[in-house]
Amino acid sequence: MQQVTIRVPASTSNLGPGFDCLGVALRLYNDVTLIRGAKSRQAPIAHVAADLFFQRTRCAPFSFSVSINGDVPSSRGLGGSASVRVGILIALNSLTGNRLDRLAIFRLCAELEGHADNAAPAIFGGFTVVQSDACASFQRFEVSANLSFVLLVPDFEMKTSTARRILPSRIGRTAAIENCASACAITAAFASGNYRNLQGAFRDYLHQPYREKLIPFLASVIAAAEKAGALGAFLSGSGSTIAAVTLRSSKKVAAAMLHAAGSASAHTLITRADNRGARVLPLRNPRSAIRN
Repeated sequence: MQQVTIRVPASTSNLGPGFDCLGVALRLYNDVTLIRGAKSRQAPIAHVAADLFFQRTRCAPFSFSVSINGDVPSSRGLGGSASVRVGILIALNSLTGNRLDRLAIFRLCAELEGHADNAAPAIFGGFTVVQSDACASFQRFEVSANLSFVLLVPDFEMKTSTARRILPSRIGRTAAIENCASACAITAAFASGNYRNLQGAFRDYLHQPYREKLIPFLASVIAAAEKAGALGAFLSGSGSTIAAVTLRSSKKVAAAMLHAAGSASAHTLITRADNRGARVLPLRNPRSAIRN
């Protein structure tokens, strides 16, 4: 019997205007443990990922059990499903002699997710820009520890499918231009390390105005974060988490966001970017503490 544990970071995606393109790995983790030869009922997410892996590698399927332990909340816009899929794919790859490189695993995960903006930071860490074409590709940049990410995590889930259904099929040219300019500004700021240029760049017209119907306190929480000193704030992925980015006063920003959420039951987390991405944990300590 063989066992492997993969530690995979959470991720915040979209960053406002970078819909399905931009993402950052965060220092919140899921540990995905696979035991080869053990039999257990597989959740659909594990079963589908394993089927695709065995099909593409032409490796003979085998039974396994999977367990997930960690800090990444489910259906909160923090790449929870991507972290599980990445963990399963890398674990299976490790147990079968590393037949695939990380790029191939990234493309498998992007195919399973239907978009690549969480898969890239989960696997490679840092800030990533993806192109979700037939051969998904990405660019990656290190993120300074000086930059903090403040997360307001409501107590309700948000299914990606639900959040996508309310989006319009078309948008105006002006909105498209504004989003393109802002996404480019965010990319330039992360690539250059000039994070102060992020200020004012997170405004979005593609998805956030429509998703406010599902998260009515979104605008007030974003405004409160910026007033408290954040460079900007945005809906993390499809929600329900709202993320703020700041170089200072992270606790003040967190308190302001929580207050602005009003009566909504929520909690805040303050973290930084993870630049390592998914990694195999040593067998001698597979259940070590989640946080770095």
